[in-house]
Amino acid sequence: MSTESERVTIRIPKDRLDALQRLVKKGDFSNLSDAIRAAIDNFVDSHFTPEHIEKLTVELPKGNVVKLEELVHSGDSISVDDAVRNAVREYVRMRLARAAENQD
Repeated sequence: MSTESERVTIRIPKDRLDALQRLVKKGDFSNLSDAIRAAIDNFVDSHFTPEHIEKLTVELPKGNVVKLEELVHSGDSISVDDAVRNAVREYVRMRLARAAENQD
C-alpha cells in the first residue's frame, strides 16, 4: 500500500458516523480517519481477493476471541486471522480423514 494519501470528502449517515465514533472512544482506533481507512481496507480486500481464495466473515463469541488473542500473545499464531485459518484447516483435515476412514 502506498504511503501517499489523497483527501476525499464523503457523506455518510449519522448512525454510521456515530458507530465509528464509538469505536474511536472505545479505543479500537486512534481517530475517525483510522476507523474509516480500516473500513475501506476491509471493503477493498473483500472485493479484490484472489479467485482461488474465498474470504469469509466469522462472528465469534467474545470468549473465543479472547482465547484466540491468547494464542497470538503466546506465539502460537501471528494474528487472530492466522489462528482462525489454522483452526479451520485442522478441522477440515480431521473431517476429511474421518470421511476417508468411513469409506474404507
